[in-house]
Parts: sequence; C-alpha cells; structure tokens
Amino acid sequence: MFKKSVLCLLLWGASSLARALANTEVGETLTEAPSTPAPPVLQVLERPATLCPQTQLLDPDTPFWQVLHGFYQRHAYALAWQEAQHQSRLKAELEHLADDGLDPELYHLDLLQPSASESHASEIAAACADVQISQIYLMALRHLSQGLLDQSRLEPIWYAEGVGKDRLSTLLNLADQGWNNPAQAFSQARPSLDLYTNLRRLYAQLRQKAGKPLGQPVPAGPTLRPGMDDERVPVLVQRLYKAGYLKKPSNGVEDNSRLYSDTVAKAVAAFQKRNGLSADGLLGEQTRTTLNIDHSARLDQLRINLERLRWVAYDTEPDMLLVDVTGARLIYYRNQQPVWSTRTQVGQPDRATPLLRSTVNRLTLNPTWTVPPTILKEDKLPRIRRNPSYLQQHGIQVLNLEGQPISPSSVDWNNPKGIRLRQQAGPNNPLGQVAIRFPNPFAVYLHDTPSRHLFSRDTRALSSGCVRVEQALKLVDVLLTDPERDPVKQILGTGKTSQYRLDQPVPILIGYWTADVDSKGQIQYRADVYQKDPALLAAWRAGRPSLP
Repeated sequence: MFKKSVLCLLLWGASSLARALANTEVGETLTEAPSTPAPPVLQVLERPATLCPQTQLLDPDTPFWQVLHGFYQRHAYALAWQEAQHQSRLKAELEHLADDGLDPELYHLDLLQPSASESHASEIAAACADVQISQIYLMALRHLSQGLLDQSRLEPIWYAEGVGKDRLSTLLNLADQGWNNPAQAFSQARPSLDLYTNLRRLYAQLRQKAGKPLGQPVPAGPTLRPGMDDERVPVLVQRLYKAGYLKKPSNGVEDNSRLYSDTVAKAVAAFQKRNGLSADGLLGEQTRTTLNIDHSARLDQLRINLERLRWVAYDTEPDMLLVDVTGARLIYYRNQQPVWSTRTQVGQPDRATPLLRSTVNRLTLNPTWTVPPTILKEDKLPRIRRNPSYLQQHGIQVLNLEGQPISPSSVDWNNPKGIRLRQQAGPNNPLGQVAIRFPNPFAVYLHDTPSRHLFSRDTRALSSGCVRVEQALKLVDVLLTDPERDPVKQILGTGKTSQYRLDQPVPILIGYWTADVDSKGQIQYRADVYQKDPALLAAWRAGRPSLP
C-alpha cells in the first residue's frame, strides 16, 4: 500500500514537470513550476490542530510526534491504513494485548473504521484519521516493548555512561519494519524473555479463572501444626483444593475432619514454596494471609510484573548477567539463553541492592575490604567499643584519609573522625577471594563470601547492598576467556590483592520482580522484599495514560 502510494506520488511529480516543459517554447527561459500542495498527511503532521480539530492528536512538540513524523517520512507521507483488512489486522493485535496485562480499550478500537472520499476536504479528513491510527499503533508498540508506565519515576534504574538504547529510534525502526504486517510488528515488540512468555501464558490462564471464587477465607487463629484439631481445617482443605494443591476436597481426609493431618501440611508446604514463604508446612499468620489472596489480587500482581519485565527486557543484551533481586539469584545469558545460574544474597530492606544497568569490566582478586561508612557506624563501632581486641582478631587496619596506617589506640572510638577501616585479604575477609566490579555510584559489586551457609535460607535479603554470589569463582570462570583463566588462577594462588581487567566486559542488569515461573512452568509468587508492589499497583490503577 505504501509502495503503491509512493509510486503514484513520484509519477504525479514527474508528469507535472513534463507538462511544465511541454508548455515552454524553445529558447524561452524555463520559469519555476507552480508549487504543488504537500501530501495531505504531511499537511496534517505540520498543522494537526488546524486541520484536525475534531481529532485528538498528541502535541507536535513532543518527541513521540517526531517518531510519528519519521514513520510517515520513510514512506513519502502516504496513507498507512486505507485498507479495511489492514485495520482489522491491527485491531486483532490490539485485542491480544489483554494477555499482556494491557487494556485493549486504551487503544480506542472503535476508531479502526476505514473511511475514504475523493474531495480535497475528505482527503484531509482521511489523513487525520490515518495519523490518529498510526499514533495508536506506535503507542501500543511502545507500551509492549518498553512499558506503559514511567519506570524512571516509579522504580528508577541507574545507567552507566554509554549504556542504554535510543528508545525513540528503536520504536521507529520497529514500527517501520512491521508496518504492513501488524502481527509481525507486535511479535517483535513483545519481550522475547522466556520468563515474560511464560508469565504471559499463565496470566492469560488465570484471567479465565478470575470470576471463580476460591472458597471461604481461612479465619485467623493459632498456628496450625500436624496433629492439631481445629474447626478451620475443613475451610483450609477446600481452599487448598480449589487452588490446586490438593487433588480432591478430602485427599484422604474426611470432608469435615478437623484434623490438621500430614497430607494437609504437605499441601500447605507446597503452597508456601510457590509463594515465597518458608516451606515448613505450618499454617501461621503470614501463610494464612497469603492463602486468602484471591484471583483478582494475583492478576494485579502478575500485571505489574509483566510491566516490570517489559522494562527489564528492553535493557537486556544477548550475552549478559541478570541479578534477580527478589529471587536472590544470578543468571548468565548467552545468545539470549540462560546457561548458568546461582544463588545470591542481596541487600536488606534498609540497605537495598540498587537497580542498575552497567558493565562488568574488572575483578579484584584476593580483595581487601574497606568498611563502608554505614557499616562502620552501625555495625563495627559498637563491636569495637565492646571488644578492644576486635580489630586485631579480624585483621582490620585503621587508616587515615590519606590511606596511611595509624594506631587504634590513637582513635577516640566514641567519636572517631578522619579514619577508615580496612580488612586484609584472607579466608575471613567478607569479600572472599574475588570482587566482581562494574561502574556505579553506589559502591556495590558482586563478591565471594565466607558466609556460605546463608545461601541455604529461603529468604536471602541479608547483605548491606552488595550481591554475595554462591560459587563466585565459577562465575569468574564464566566471565573469563580461555587465555585469561590460567593467569587469573595463578594470581589467586599468590594471595596478593590484584586488579584484573577483563578482555571482554559483560553487561549486567540488576532487576526486581515479584512473580516468576519455575522449571515446571508453574507460577511462583515472591516476597516483595523492598515493598515496591503497592506503589506500582497504585500507579497502574490511577496513572494509566489515556490515548487520544
């Protein structure tokens, strides 16, 4: 359609020039041909408020309008949506956005009604309608590929210098490449992360169950343990059955039995495991409250996490490290496929691990540890005051601000000023054998740790902001090229602190989401360790942009 319109435009221009030449006598100076009106679409793009007073269009001064202008410019300002079939294909793709957690009605499906006329006035009207549909098309692609809400306002992510993509250029290329095939355009826009694909599928399934109640909520009461007799057990059994954790209402338990049996406890443990709780099989207050969450609340949780994954997916690279904060794990991707993962320990709620996008470019082998100011004030000083030998026992030096060692006895530990504490490399150093570094203003990094027993905990928000990595030396091996491995191994063996710059830096993204899909394709709900869900959900409900 665009190609045909462009050809007509070129032929029309050529014929105008031919007529001008034909009307010029031999030897007569060729005068300038009369100016021809710009294509209707170009006129609309230049004067939308004047020519389209009844059509709601965006402000021409916005960057998004420039993308819309560029979209038409690439095709000589021809109409893009003349054919009814083309509009129908776009409408179908907009309707499918419901499975992405987006509201199709946001994109004004009623506007997808083709109109045409031969008069000049109707040409302008057709151009107004066409530009409005293109506006909807571009906005939908933007929401699907980059997110609907403003991440920088709600859950800002810090970007290292030189990192990040030109979002508007990416959007223009995406729209241009799939303009004649909306299904292709939307498929390319939709995040290709396996997690997004699986979560979208499960969201669509849960959407079909949204009107089906899970039964009565389980009443409050004392913690239930196996062998206890309690009147709440039948209600609990019914709820577990409807949620899919018991195969039938009784599953070996009398329908009205008040016994909290081992069978029921196992079902509770399975529920706890899938919902980010300690899988002890006991029905305490936290488990009871989580079990009483209904389908609509879970749909909300999945919807905002699909949005988070659209944010995350936009910043991913084929080869990269992805730190999943709520899942306390690290994943290494190669060619967009997860090839290695390990458990981590992330920041405590009051010392949260920051969200960022940077590049791993350096290793500190056999690192020393300079105590950060917050840890010095809140953790180290109380211990030093209680135990004068604490510094010596842990191999910690006292330094002045110039980095020169000073005597601990010269410091007023009740009001220390102008000092730093540095722990020497060794088996008790909090950074273990390696720190994996990337530019950021938060002084955080990935590192080894002697506290390996903590990786077995269900909840691992335990650090002071940095990310402790299980099997950190294995991660180093993953990051190194073949020629680098032996030299790094030799440096580690010396026990001396050394800096090593990677031959091939690796992108790193630290992200946050509270819903996941396990290896069996089942939803796992995560603990909202930094309490980000309520604000995002409120923004989703109240701040969705309404499109013209």
